[in-house]
Parts: sequence; C-alpha cells; structure tokens
Amino acid sequence: MVSRDQPKPTGTPTGQDGDMFQAVSLSRVSQAIVEQVKVLIRQGRLTPGDRLPSERALCERFGVSRVTVREALRVLEASGLITIRVGARGGAFVTSPTSEQVGEGLADLLNLSPLTASNVTEARMVFELGIVPLVVERATDEDIAALREMVAAHQTAVDANQYTVSMSADFHTRAAACTHNPAIEMLVQSFHGPLLMSLREAKEVAPLMGPRGVAEHSALIDAIAARDTTKAMSIMREHLQRTADRVNASAQDETPPSN
Repeated sequence: MVSRDQPKPTGTPTGQDGDMFQAVSLSRVSQAIVEQVKVLIRQGRLTPGDRLPSERALCERFGVSRVTVREALRVLEASGLITIRVGARGGAFVTSPTSEQVGEGLADLLNLSPLTASNVTEARMVFELGIVPLVVERATDEDIAALREMVAAHQTAVDANQYTVSMSADFHTRAAACTHNPAIEMLVQSFHGPLLMSLREAKEVAPLMGPRGVAEHSALIDAIAARDTTKAMSIMREHLQRTADRVNASAQDETPPSN
C-alpha cells in the first residue's frame, strides 16, 4: 500500500493501510471484515484491479487470525467482489461482480420468497412491456438473427412435441438482452426461476400454449426488425396477457369454496 501523497501505482488501492482497515470485534468477525471491504469499495477507496494486503498484513490490521481472514476472503470471492490469484504475483484483487453473479443472488431471494404465479405474471406485464421500446430501438442485426435462429429451433421442437417452458423463458431472456442494458439483463436473469414457475402453471391449464407462443415470438421478432414499437407492444401485451389469464384461472380453480 502507498501513502496518499504518492502517485497510485497500478493494482494498489489509494490510502494507508491503517487508514483503511480497522480492528474488528470478536463477534461475527469475518462478516465484519467483509462489510469493511464493501464500504471501501462503495467509497471508491478500493477499485477494480486493486490488490488487497497480504493475509498476514490483513491479520495485523484487523487483529484476527489467518483462518478468519481467509473466511472473509472466501465470502468476498463468492460475492464476486474479489478474485484470488495464485503464484508469485498472486493475491486478492478487487473486481466487479458480473450481472450473472448479481442475478443469481437476486434469484435466490426471489425463489425463497412466497411468490405466486399470479405475482410473477403481473410483474412481467409491467417489466417486459416496459422494455419493449428499448428492444425495438437497440436490437442489432446480430440480435435479430439470433432470435430468429432460436425461434426456428423452438418451432422444430414444437413439431417434434418436445417444446418446453424453459425454451420460452430463454426467448424472453434473449429478447431482454437486446436492450444492451446490463441492469435489465441482470433483473431478467434473476427472474428466471419464478418465470419458469409461472409458465409451468400456465401450461398445466393450457397444454397447447407452446405452438401459439412460438408463433407470437416469431411475430414479435418481425415487429422488432421493422422497428415498429406499437406492433411489438401489442404482440407482447397479448402474449403476456394470455399467460396471465391461464395462471389466474389456475389460481381460481385452487381457491377453496367459501362457506
């Protein structure tokens, strides 16, 4: 580490070690270390590429054992906040979590929440309709070609009676990627599990939804390619509403009669 009065060499964080890290209490020690590092990242005092002090130095700064420091580093690595390299130039380096990693964390929260299929389809009506204008505006020729290739494969699966709800979910995830907005992609990835749950429930009510859904996917691609936001919105609205209607019908069938 270097002092604040000196230029910052590549791969080292600004600030003196003593200024950045503080000794922690003995309760939940490793988590306290994790939180300190997170705060330093949020404050910009640690940035991607910075190398954390050695395990020995961290033990001294935090006043804890090497086992505790290693546990904290494992948590930070699992969170995508650091990467650990081995070798002569190894160590713990600050990094940025990918959208997939953040999405997985959100997905865990969503999957453990008491969400119903109706909750999910209602959220989809708001979110997926909301991003259609961005998809139409930003989809590249490569995006459109990839979507067409995907739908062609899905149509083959329909013809072979092998179409699955996972394929439908994959299409919606790929369509959202056409926004080229990593925050949107992260949210869509995190919603994958609940989306599958709602689609499965809709399929139980209407097993033949697959062929119609693939046809609507194809029509949506045509509207995107034509840069026709109004048409794309109309197709997506009808597509999502049909799933919502099936899910709501399923929920009503499961509601016990009132006394």
